[in-house]
Amino acid sequence: MTRHLYRALMLTAALLCLALGVIGIFVPGLPTTVFILLAAWFASQSSPRLLAWLEAHHLFGSMIRNWRDGGTVSRRAKWSATVMMAACAAVMFLFPHPLWAAVAATLTMAGVLVWLWRRPEPVV
Repeated sequence: MTRHLYRALMLTAALLCLALGVIGIFVPGLPTTVFILLAAWFASQSSPRLLAWLEAHHLFGSMIRNWRDGGTVSRRAKWSATVMMAACAAVMFLFPHPLWAAVAATLTMAGVLVWLWRRPEPVV
């Protein structure tokens, strides 16, 4: 694979992850933080300019810096994820879905929350 093709693929992935992260701000159940962190990594492989923009962004910059500085996650992000996942689980059980799907998704979210809450928090 040529260097130009590699950079183009990485930039495309960065922009796709950024778009999904922004959509995740408004769509319950679609994560924001994970997609923004992926966008930063892909940008680090392809576009210093996009990476600098992400790191300087007022919403996304702190997430990226916290993760880079020891894999930390803010308490606010943890609570936000917890509330959103609980809301998604409630919706799945309140509206007609196959029970097995609601249980599987809820168990998956619970596993993610256990992992998330075990992450260290940034020192202020």
